[in-house]
Amino acid sequence: MNEPLLDRRERAAASSGAPGFALWNLGFRPFYLLASVFSAISVLAWAAQLSGYLPSAFLQGPLWHGHEMLFGYTIAVIAGFLLTAVRAWTGQPTPTGVPLMALAGLWVLGRALVLTPLDTAAAVVNAAFPVALAVAIGIPLARARNTRNYFFIGLLVLMGALILALHLALQGVFELPPRLGLLLGLDVVLFIMTVMGGRVIPMFTNNGVPGAGATRQPIVEKIALGSVLVLFLADLLQAQSAVVAAIALIAAIAHGARLALWRSWRTLATPLVWILHAAYAWIVVHLALRALSAADWLGESFAIHALTVGAIGGLTLGMMTRTARGHTARPLAADGYELTCFLLVQAAAAVRVFGDMASSSLYLPSIQVSGVLWAAAFGLYAVRYWPVLTRPRLDGKPG
Repeated sequence: MNEPLLDRRERAAASSGAPGFALWNLGFRPFYLLASVFSAISVLAWAAQLSGYLPSAFLQGPLWHGHEMLFGYTIAVIAGFLLTAVRAWTGQPTPTGVPLMALAGLWVLGRALVLTPLDTAAAVVNAAFPVALAVAIGIPLARARNTRNYFFIGLLVLMGALILALHLALQGVFELPPRLGLLLGLDVVLFIMTVMGGRVIPMFTNNGVPGAGATRQPIVEKIALGSVLVLFLADLLQAQSAVVAAIALIAAIAHGARLALWRSWRTLATPLVWILHAAYAWIVVHLALRALSAADWLGESFAIHALTVGAIGGLTLGMMTRTARGHTARPLAADGYELTCFLLVQAAAAVRVFGDMASSSLYLPSIQVSGVLWAAAFGLYAVRYWPVLTRPRLDGKPG
């Protein structure tokens, strides 16, 4: 219904004589585009590698696949979101133009170095990116004395330390299970998603669905966020499996209650809202599967992919769509292309998590099908949003 209006406004903007290339005008533009293109290619190449379709290895193993999707794709979306949101929160400028190019170039260099034998350089560059991002958002936060969001600076520095630890562990510099660095990184991203999800999903729900009645309860909020922090500490200290299982189960119940308060069933007619609820539901699934995994009832991979494909994939895609539309003065409503992206990423998560769970014989087919679905979702986003992310705002404002 919004497509004719959108087309008219885009044609009017294109004929207005406004400067034609806006990729470096604000942080979400290059990082959303880079993230979507990279994730589509990387996952498809990884699935092809596992299937034996590549003449030589794309990545050296599953840990590097996890590294690239977490510290490559996910952190790029976080960068785009924070560079844009911090400017809105503080009224202070965030990197644009050449400084933004340099930050994007650092991220691209990290992706390239992972594919080379230059292990030390890869470690330094990849660890430097979240630290550089922390500086980029820390300056405007400090100028505005926006103490509420200082924790993002600490989380980004922590991610830099985890990246460095993972690289050094894989190089054998010191004894640390490389898997632990990846797991802790996932916990950090989980905390970021639960904090931001709690801030924006109820608000977007009530704004986008009249009468939805999404609410928040302080006790539920405290248990939900606190349980994720405790889970991080349990993983950091390598606590006993029974302890991890208990914490994950409590967290699953708390986040399930939190999601129920947001009235997800009332959002089904609004794709730009229900995708956020669907993604958050995968957080509940992830935590429940983590409890089962810690109890040795299921493999750890199911919980990991519920978080990475379902929650991270769905939430980042939903937020990349919404914020790109909002910050380019487009209607906050999904069209057919975006709805297709949302359905594809949800199908990718379901196939990856439940296909292999149904039968071990479906392990490789589930990776292949899920990989194609994921690549289609993010490839379609990249094609659809190339003109959105590279052209000026429709209302002529900066950004």
